[in-house]
Amino acid sequence: MDWTRTHAVIRRTVPSPAQRRTTLAALLAGALAVGILVGASNARGETAGPVLGDCPADLVGEADCYTGRDANGAYYSIAVPDDWNGSLVVHAHGGPGLGAESDPDRSVGDLDRWSVMVKEGYAWAGSSYRRGGYGTRMAAADTESVRRLFVDEFGKPRRTYVHGQSWGGNVAAKVVETYGEQRGAYDGALLTNGVLGGGSRGYDYRVDLRVVYQYYCGNHPRPTEPQYPLWQGLRAGSTMTSAGLRARLQECTGYASPPQERSAPQQRNLDDILAVTRIPERTLESHLRFATFTFRDIVHERLGGRNPFGNEGVRYSGSHDDEALNAGVERFAPDPTAVRDLSYDSDLTGKVSIPVLTLHAIDDPTAFVEHEAAYRATLQGAGRDGHLVQTFTREHEHSELSDAEYATSIAALDTWVRKDRKPTPWSVAASCGAFDETYGTGCFYDPGFRPDPYASRVEPRPGGLRWPAMTAGQEREWSRIEGVGIAP
Repeated sequence: MDWTRTHAVIRRTVPSPAQRRTTLAALLAGALAVGILVGASNARGETAGPVLGDCPADLVGEADCYTGRDANGAYYSIAVPDDWNGSLVVHAHGGPGLGAESDPDRSVGDLDRWSVMVKEGYAWAGSSYRRGGYGTRMAAADTESVRRLFVDEFGKPRRTYVHGQSWGGNVAAKVVETYGEQRGAYDGALLTNGVLGGGSRGYDYRVDLRVVYQYYCGNHPRPTEPQYPLWQGLRAGSTMTSAGLRARLQECTGYASPPQERSAPQQRNLDDILAVTRIPERTLESHLRFATFTFRDIVHERLGGRNPFGNEGVRYSGSHDDEALNAGVERFAPDPTAVRDLSYDSDLTGKVSIPVLTLHAIDDPTAFVEHEAAYRATLQGAGRDGHLVQTFTREHEHSELSDAEYATSIAALDTWVRKDRKPTPWSVAASCGAFDETYGTGCFYDPGFRPDPYASRVEPRPGGLRWPAMTAGQEREWSRIEGVGIAP
């Protein structure tokens, strides 16, 4: 199918930018009616969309925007700019969220957040995934689903790039390995602030936080509450909320209070926890929340109660009394079958055959920059690191980087694919200024930076990180089981 002819037909059947602005009330009424129908049809297991709707504010008059729901129940959003360059960016969002069903607002919000891609002339498609909760292969399958849906509705793009940020970087990297060798599927990948260490080791620092926190605070769970092994994150039947967890963290450390208002025990607890885990104070709560609620999802909802985490033999250091800490902290060993399943779902093999460009904040407080060292080592082990270029910036945030840098990155990737001209960190950095003239959000590249090995940031688990691979029969069985394996 030819994208130019298809898009021309679509453009003749939808309102022009001027018509959209003059008939806004009618469109809003229609969107409400469509939303009711989408909910009803999917209650019967049917699909709906794509349906023309309203664009984010900064894309009004510049693109046509669509929403719908795919055959697996995943909501999605699509945008096609008026000056479409013929290429598509498929977005994999981070998280994961923990809702039971697909979130209809998630992909709409993602489009708003990543509108820079549309402003650069690319069509954009993003899935909300079919459900909340962990599942990297599930999210990768839903990302591939929205790509195929785009092709069916709008024609085959000239080029297709997959983009993922945070856990979405893990998802997008899994898309590359799972679907990247399909002819014409994906031409390149952009991974930004990605969680690229994989689930079997990428969350070890949160395992350490969970046990170190409990050693010092003793309130999660309290002695008067039902006890459970800390690798569960939270017991299955607990009604604890995020607000309740914040209250316990505040009780123990005073983290939300000015230092002068903390008690001496609170300050010492906070100092010890931060020093031992090397987690930044500003993201302590979010990491503990992940180590509580997402761990519970992984263990109870995806692995049938099996433990994929371990800390036996790990030597904790940096506290005011390391000997007491190491003697008193809870220890546990993982179930090898749980590690195998989590590894199969989220770990990366390095099986990369298309260009991959990464962008990572050096001071990312959530997905530490050492994840990039882990990813490079994975590709080197597979002999595929020639497909990888990594860039780094002196930024301090995880969830959002400079729009000028996103625009620079997708342009560098596109040039690499179209002209077979592999960029360097220096060439990418040098090209950012031209984009910043448009976006004014700054260029912060550090082309000489190289991250230290992942093991320099997170203590390796004794016994190594690799576990026996699945046989083909085990893979089929793993994919078949619902609610036990990390399956759709």
